[in-house]
Amino acid sequence: MDTTQITDAPPPAPHIPTAEQKRAARGATRPGDRIFLGLSRGSGILLLVIMAAIAGFLTYRASIAISKDEANFFTTFEWNTQLIPPKFGIAVLVFGTIVSSIIAMAIAVPIAVAIALFLTHYAPRRLSGPIAYVIDLLAAVPSIVYGLWGALILVPHMNGLYGWLNDYLGWTGIFSWQGGAPRSMLTVGILLAIMILPIITNVSREVFRQVPQMHEEAALALGATRWEVIRMAVIPFGRSGVISASMLGLGRALGETMAVATVLSPTFDIQASLLDPGGGTFAQNIASKFGEASELGRDALIASGLVLFVITLLVNGAARMIIARRKEYSGANA
Repeated sequence: MDTTQITDAPPPAPHIPTAEQKRAARGATRPGDRIFLGLSRGSGILLLVIMAAIAGFLTYRASIAISKDEANFFTTFEWNTQLIPPKFGIAVLVFGTIVSSIIAMAIAVPIAVAIALFLTHYAPRRLSGPIAYVIDLLAAVPSIVYGLWGALILVPHMNGLYGWLNDYLGWTGIFSWQGGAPRSMLTVGILLAIMILPIITNVSREVFRQVPQMHEEAALALGATRWEVIRMAVIPFGRSGVISASMLGLGRALGETMAVATVLSPTFDIQASLLDPGGGTFAQNIASKFGEASELGRDALIASGLVLFVITLLVNGAARMIIARRKEYSGANA
């Protein structure tokens, strides 16, 4: 006899969460959580307001200066706000800022990544600790100290390097040297590379330390050498962090003022050779001319600062896009 009973039971009623359960799901059940959430949100909004205020101020003052400029602000190779009518432009400043930053990044990034890999995967702990401490101290040195060191020590000892580059690479035109004082874009780039090296090294070192141990052990289990482990497991994992570290260093290189002003012999012309004195950067031009500038001159300098502000935002935005494309190597997805 079949004793199975088939009943048409009604479906269970849907569960409607209470207000307290909704707050618990949002993670804001305690007063401290709500306070922290409000402070975090307020800090983010405040940052956006400050950025908008800076952009608005720079745009307003820049518009006043550019409206009185009789030359093309973006292509003129002259900076003379005392003329009637005034003529000034940023062509030389754009070129000098970009070139010096590229030189600094080309020198600093490979060396910084190599040092970070050495400290995290090759050097014994007794050696890596003191080296890391010295690098941390380099990051704390003021810019003016770097500038004085560059003017008194670095510049007098650049003649040998300049002569070697002129002898073997002078035919390119980029490294030709006429024998003048080595206060050029190459010297500035080398000094900036020394200044941003600790920043890139420290951030890259911390990123490489976060590589999951199982990734390295898996590569070793497959018979990989130490370099192959670094190439296949460590560098891909830390690529986004290295890019972020490089952007931090680039930000300092773009905005560096006193060190560049101390080392460079500024002129408003563009030299084909990186070894010839001349050129200028946004920050150096603002620092050297702001104190003696008239009201229009200050507005003109603020206009150049606005261009530097936009360049920095574009660089950071490009870095964010690159990092977003490499998000599969982030620590959260490890």
